[in-house]
Amino acid sequence: MPRRPSGGGGGAGPAAAAVRKVPLRKLLRAASVACGVQFGWALQLSLLTPYVQELGIPHAFASLVWLCGPLSGLLVQPLVGHLSDRIAPAASPLGRRRPFIAAGAASIAAAVLTVGFSADLGRIFGDSITPGSTRLGAIIVYLVGFWLLDVGNNATQGPCRAFLADLTENDPRRTRIANAYFSLFMALGNILGYATGAYSGWYKIFPFTVTPSCSISCANLKSAFLLDIIILVVTTCITVASVQEPQSFGSDEADHPSTEQEAFLWELFGSFRYFTLPVWMVLIVTALTWIGWFPFILFDTDWMGREIYRGSPDDPSITQSYHDGVRMGSFGLMLNSVLLGFTSIVLEKLCRKWGAGLVWGVSNILMALCFVAMLVITYVAKNMDYPPSGVPPTGIVIASLVVFTILGAPLAITYSIPYAMAASRVENLGLGQGLAMGILNLAIVIPQVIVSLGSGPWDQLFGGGNAPAFAVAAAASFIGGLVAILGLPRARIASRRRGVGSLEKILEIKWREGMHGLE
Repeated sequence: MPRRPSGGGGGAGPAAAAVRKVPLRKLLRAASVACGVQFGWALQLSLLTPYVQELGIPHAFASLVWLCGPLSGLLVQPLVGHLSDRIAPAASPLGRRRPFIAAGAASIAAAVLTVGFSADLGRIFGDSITPGSTRLGAIIVYLVGFWLLDVGNNATQGPCRAFLADLTENDPRRTRIANAYFSLFMALGNILGYATGAYSGWYKIFPFTVTPSCSISCANLKSAFLLDIIILVVTTCITVASVQEPQSFGSDEADHPSTEQEAFLWELFGSFRYFTLPVWMVLIVTALTWIGWFPFILFDTDWMGREIYRGSPDDPSITQSYHDGVRMGSFGLMLNSVLLGFTSIVLEKLCRKWGAGLVWGVSNILMALCFVAMLVITYVAKNMDYPPSGVPPTGIVIASLVVFTILGAPLAITYSIPYAMAASRVENLGLGQGLAMGILNLAIVIPQVIVSLGSGPWDQLFGGGNAPAFAVAAAASFIGGLVAILGLPRARIASRRRGVGSLEKILEIKWREGMHGLE
């Protein structure tokens, strides 16, 4: 997060600080765009892996589509942050952050329209509408829209968090409050997005979405994205119109930028030679954690549709069962987000009591146990006799939902502790917080690329399904937990001495996530 010089020339003392003090109600409105962005991100996570298989991309290659997320997070977000840092607030009627927020939201809206109507556009390009056929035109349109969507998400995140930093400069308490608002809206967007994905009747509200090339499940996806556009437009307008950006800084910083801005790729690799063992331990645990998380993020609802409901997106006779499972998976992700929110509230107390390293390690082991539980549930469901209706036994569904829900607790920890620990350790090296977040993002991006490239072929090697990827996720999570407990012992001492180093920074840094992804 960029920091600005607190000083200035001539009359920039108390008067300037008073001008920059934004009322809390305006900070709340300024953070509301997170709800619209996260609403679309939740739909993307829960619905698009199943949908791309419905268009004809095999399960073994579905994960390759997600390469855009980590790549755009590594390149686009730092570039947009760099550009917005160098625009003087007076150079635009909307200041220097809000034009990027508005442009990013517009690109997200265009992307979800492209994705939602990809089947209809594919038919214009000559696709067959025969069930089970591969729709090449729709796939090309979908890929363009999907990549644009990830670019838009990453282009919006950086200016959003920098905007809040501008509005609360020189006031750590208000910065934490603003970031808490941002986290609140992210949680709200997640819950609304997953709830929308779990509902099967949107096509009745938007009947025009059902077309010869777009079945009911496709129409539900299209309708959900139309709702996303409405929410995104409303929240973006609220944010952009909420408050004027501070005008007391700009040209000086544009000419002499802070060392704490977003880091570029060459800066990240160039800083490796300065790393100490504690920094490497944080990066290693982060990488192992995300090798665990990313298979779940990619295939959670697909697992529910395939393994639990015994459906398939490319077999017309069991397609309905598959989509019933996807919707149930979306419901599980909604419960996951609720527990994530509650865990975030008590996280600081846990870290003060047990230490950040221990909490992080235990959460990773809990992740591993949950992934093992998913493997057990898969085995039981595979060897169980289902009723003639094909509806899975209630016990299997409840067990799956419980696992989805429990995973919300370690997810909250993943979104918080690594950032605080990386910030404190890199800060000790004098490299700056912008570089610290870029370094941590690199430890997230590289595992995501590896999983995107390897999980589909790995699953196919062992006969298809999602069990092999979840087995790798369980192993990586468990190893990461052990490394965190054994390799980060000083985190516990530091947490008791300084309140987890700045575990006060957890709320301040938490929304840098990215499950979003992440970056």
